[in-house]
Parts: sequence; structure tokens; C-alpha cells
Amino acid sequence: MNIEILCVGKIKEPFLKDAIAEYEKRLSKYCRLKIVETADEKAAENLSAAECEIVKAKEGERLLKLIRDKAYVIALRIDGTMLDSVAFAEKIGSLAVSGVSDIQFVIGGSLGLSGSVLERADLGLSFSKMTFPHQLMRVILLEQIYRGYRIINHEPYHK
Repeated sequence: MNIEILCVGKIKEPFLKDAIAEYEKRLSKYCRLKIVETADEKAAENLSAAECEIVKAKEGERLLKLIRDKAYVIALRIDGTMLDSVAFAEKIGSLAVSGVSDIQFVIGGSLGLSGSVLERADLGLSFSKMTFPHQLMRVILLEQIYRGYRIINHEPYHK
């Protein structure tokens, strides 16, 4: 399985870089993982709703250029479908069994994802009703993908 994480912005904090590197190493046993970063738009703190949409649209255009036609696209969004870890693992496993060889996860910038990216997604996935920094979301997603593969392979993992 090829798993690609498309994300807006770069990771700056060393502790997040270390966590990402650790999960990349752990996941190498189960899948081919690639993380692709695209530039984020500069956005002032007090943008109007229209200005927010413009920023998301620009970031969305960059993300859409990275999405492959045959990939199964999972967009991370607060109002998406919530799955527990077992259901998430089952989703990854069922995609593999059904012949899907490429999954692309999409993490938006600080303002979220554009409507065009959300429309392209095959699944909108929510990890919580809470808002997380998009840089931290990469680590959370990688941990859940790793946990999912451990579940799929009937291997022990912390509960």
C-alpha cells in the first residue's frame, strides 16, 4: 500500500519532526509512506470570511495538483466521519482488499481545506470535534495509521 500525506505548511518544531521521523521509521515495515508539503498562504489573524475562503482556495489549488486521479482521498476535517481505531484499521484494510493501492490523506492549513478539495475527497475524516494545530495533526494521523497497521496484522499495541 502507498500512503501519502499531503499537507499545507512546513514543520518547524524539532519535537514534531522527531515524532514524524519515528512514525515514518515504524511504518516502513507496513507501507510506502510519503509526506508532501505544499506552501501555506500568509494569513492575518483577523481575516474576513471572504478573505479566509481566498486563502483556502489558493492552498486548495496547490493540494489538488498533488492529488492523483486513482488515489483514494481522505480529507481530515472537523465535521467528517468519526471512526475509532479499529474501524479506521478496518477501513485501510478493506481499501487494500478491494484493490486500492494508493491512499492520500489531506491535511489543510490553519484555516482548513477548500471546498474543492473536500469535494474531491472520497472520505471526510474527523479525529475529534476539537481543533488541533495542523502540524500536530500530522503526528496524530501517523500514529493512527501505525496503530491501524498493528491492528490489521494482529500485533500488540498500547490501548
